[in-house]
Amino acid sequence: MKLPAGRTTNAIALVTFVLFLLLLATGQIDNAALLGGFMPARIGNPGLLDGMAAVPWWLTPLSCTFVHAGWLHVGFNLLMLLFCGRQVEHVLGRTGTLILYVAGAYAACFAQWAIAPESINPMVGASGAISAIIATYALLYSQQQVRRIGPLSANFVRVLWLAAAWIAIQLMIGVATAGGLGDLGQIAIAAHIGGFLAGLALTRPLLRWRFRKRPQAIN
Repeated sequence: MKLPAGRTTNAIALVTFVLFLLLLATGQIDNAALLGGFMPARIGNPGLLDGMAAVPWWLTPLSCTFVHAGWLHVGFNLLMLLFCGRQVEHVLGRTGTLILYVAGAYAACFAQWAIAPESINPMVGASGAISAIIATYALLYSQQQVRRIGPLSANFVRVLWLAAAWIAIQLMIGVATAGGLGDLGQIAIAAHIGGFLAGLALTRPLLRWRFRKRPQAIN
């Protein structure tokens, strides 16, 4: 299977990987996580890291996507980004894909803040943003036939099924890795869900924008 070129996707992946290597080589991953990771408590207390060279809190949903904890973390994220992102970019184009990625990053952090607004544990990684890409990929390339249910259109039913399935998968992963429902706030399950829901919500608007009819010149 030959994947589309995906220049924007490739650029995001390359920058993410290069920054990971630099942080790893200099032993600065922990510092980068503190200064550039998304810390929910900073929204309510923007001065929490005053006196430190921290990224402004409102930019940390983006900066945290460039910080990864280790090889497995960055490797899995970039694998999913390159596979799904290049195919999504083939349909949405460069700008649409970039909008989707950024929106997914912010939606992921908002969801994480919503469940733990006082947390001072920095969240790092691009999985929230990539979840938005995966959601759009699932909508664009799903072969499963879905029928409308009452007043709900077939497309809306598909979105509901995908959302329910993703949330269920994330909760199962959370329980398996955290040891119980009470510990779900310690991992970024909410971020994965938030990013995915953003992708589901933005796919149709971005498609309409991408393939909008431009005014024709009159000779």
